[in-house]
Amino acid sequence: MRITAVHIHAIRLPLHAPFVVSYHSYKDMPSIIVKIETDEGLVGYGEGVADEHVTGETWESTFVILKHTLAPRLIGINPLHIEALHERMNEVIYGAPTAKAAIDIACFDLIGKKLKQPVYQLLGGRFHDAFPITHVLSIGSPSEMAEEALSVVKQGYRSLKIKVGTHVEEDIARIQAIRKRIRDDIAIRVDVNQGWKNSATTLKALRALESLNIDWLEQPVVADDIDAMAYIRTKTTIPIMIDEGLRNMRDMREIIQKRAADKVNIKLMKCGGIYPAMKLAHQAELAGIECQIGSMVESSIGSAAGFHVAFAKKIVTSVELTGPLKFTKDVGNLHYDLPYIRLTNKPGLGIDVDEQTLHELTAFSDVIR
Repeated sequence: MRITAVHIHAIRLPLHAPFVVSYHSYKDMPSIIVKIETDEGLVGYGEGVADEHVTGETWESTFVILKHTLAPRLIGINPLHIEALHERMNEVIYGAPTAKAAIDIACFDLIGKKLKQPVYQLLGGRFHDAFPITHVLSIGSPSEMAEEALSVVKQGYRSLKIKVGTHVEEDIARIQAIRKRIRDDIAIRVDVNQGWKNSATTLKALRALESLNIDWLEQPVVADDIDAMAYIRTKTTIPIMIDEGLRNMRDMREIIQKRAADKVNIKLMKCGGIYPAMKLAHQAELAGIECQIGSMVESSIGSAAGFHVAFAKKIVTSVELTGPLKFTKDVGNLHYDLPYIRLTNKPGLGIDVDEQTLHELTAFSDVIR
């Protein structure tokens, strides 16, 4: 099997409501969809959702890298040779994990379709039967976030992820208001998205949070300050998760060496796709560090890819792949059985892509042959 064409679509996914995190407010979600054609008539889909605050990539730069740098080097190669494919991409350009993830995911979709197996079977087989879905609350006022939390708990959700990272006093008020409105058996995870910047501010917040039964605190300080994460971890009983500080195997080695986290958030967009994500999970497993598979708020394509990794690995104990639930229109049909997700046994990613919706949401596109 050989790659004969790479279609690249820059799309904007419409959101039900603005998604607000510490460093940005999204009115819609820019994404790059890749469609790879082969000489056997099989088609694979991949996705790249860039975040300049995490990997330094943008929507526009990801499109350009795919069009001018990566896609031309893929024509004629066998998409089944995943390690060789990654080596070729790494030789062409350093970094650019989001662009590489789009190619990687599309190739895994192709391999699954070629072998008539779901992607998780290519990764060691299914370990988990289902994952509970965590509802993500974007930043708002304490009362607004508390009301939203109560509403989704009534819908059946049993875990909440609270986005914070503005002023620490306001963040504490948000978390306290939410905990006051919901039962103690509802899990609360707090994601700061680097917003508290340093260990001093973080420790101030932690003193107020110790009594609130927090599942874990995610990335309170700037991404590159692994030493601060390690220091914070020694000063609290709340488990610490690293997200933006983990992008590749080198980061994981430092995290393990410095004992900087109780849990890590692996995202395909940060590391370059399914194949690198599995390598990170293996590293974490050797060190006894639990993993979460997260997302950059992707469509059904990117979300399905993350779920296949999660379902195949015992060390993955939570998922946060709720992008499709936030969109008014999606290019795929990933199915959620709320408050759970259960994958099908369909080959490849296991989803159908609506080409009409894809073209409707496309802002600009190109094809490389």
